[in-house]
Amino acid sequence: MQPWIVSSGLCLTGMTTAEQDARKFLRSFSTGKVLLPVIIGLGITALLVWRSSGGQALQNVTWSWFSTWWMFLAFLSLVVRDWMYMVRIHHLTDKQLSWWRTFVVVMLWEFASAIAPGIIGGGFFFAIVILSREGIDAGKSITVITFTSFLDGIFIAVMAPLVYFLVGRESLFSGVDTGSGWWGGGFFLTFWVVYGIIVVYKLFVAYALFVNPTFVKRALVGIFSLKGLRRWRRSMVTTGDQLITAAAGLKQRGWDYWWPAMLATFLSWTARYSIVNCIVHAFQPGTGFGNDLTIYAKQVIMGIIVLLMPTPGGSGIAEIIFNDFLGVFIPTGLAPALAFLWRLISYYPYIAIGLILLPRWVRRNLLHLGEDKAKNPTS
Repeated sequence: MQPWIVSSGLCLTGMTTAEQDARKFLRSFSTGKVLLPVIIGLGITALLVWRSSGGQALQNVTWSWFSTWWMFLAFLSLVVRDWMYMVRIHHLTDKQLSWWRTFVVVMLWEFASAIAPGIIGGGFFFAIVILSREGIDAGKSITVITFTSFLDGIFIAVMAPLVYFLVGRESLFSGVDTGSGWWGGGFFLTFWVVYGIIVVYKLFVAYALFVNPTFVKRALVGIFSLKGLRRWRRSMVTTGDQLITAAAGLKQRGWDYWWPAMLATFLSWTARYSIVNCIVHAFQPGTGFGNDLTIYAKQVIMGIIVLLMPTPGGSGIAEIIFNDFLGVFIPTGLAPALAFLWRLISYYPYIAIGLILLPRWVRRNLLHLGEDKAKNPTS
């Protein structure tokens, strides 16, 4: 059992199994866990605005129909991003879910990712649980979520060096000094270190999925049987079993299963990174379209660095990187406010939607199904 499902110190005496499962599940998303990224993000934003006199910069903003158009495109990019996620899940589950249930799965997955650090996998394990509770076979759930995460990683692994060589180091890292200091030279170094970790991990997963999953499981269990690592051995056994299950599921599939998922992945990530481009155009009308590739490329680098940050959803870190990394394209003092606007569009809504959907999902998929099983134990 994964640690985010485990209840701590909770008295469950007198409860049905369904009620116990529901209570354990909801405790995994306590008020503190949900509010922490919000507090961190808003706190860092307030500090950055105060330090940069962002309030005065906002007073100098002139809103026009041009700004309205670009903000509309920013929201449209968000819709395209989520729609492509839905298309991908809908396709990979062989259309077993209705579009509404697919929407719920995607939103709750995003919610879990928003309040969990990317360094521990975000909402990966939660997504497997929720998909299986939606009536998808456990094996297929593991296959779908593992494959989608693999595709996301492949997009990043391919796109990062592509934009690096297209844009160039000087333009890509403009706004930070890559020559010295932790935040300068360390920023450049951190990007390549994290990118290297991602590539190695995805190659490892690719080997497990398409070559020899049994060997990978044995290797994982062997490594985590060493002294000092044994506490994670059971989790590695589970991970190995999941990789074997996913590999078996993918071997049965042809190209017609692969290419729609790959296309949806590319479109979803492109739409995701287009949001900032639209925001910059809305508040900096003089920004030439020649800068769009650079702004897009910078977001690829930012996204990679934020992946291994310890804060939930990269909260706080994302705002700081935005301020330093994209400030060169934004009027002086306005970057912190636009960083907040960016997160307000692309991050905080998933927390709000998750808070609305999660209790209803628990009642429907844990309590209701549990009660049905209790009434019909042989079903």
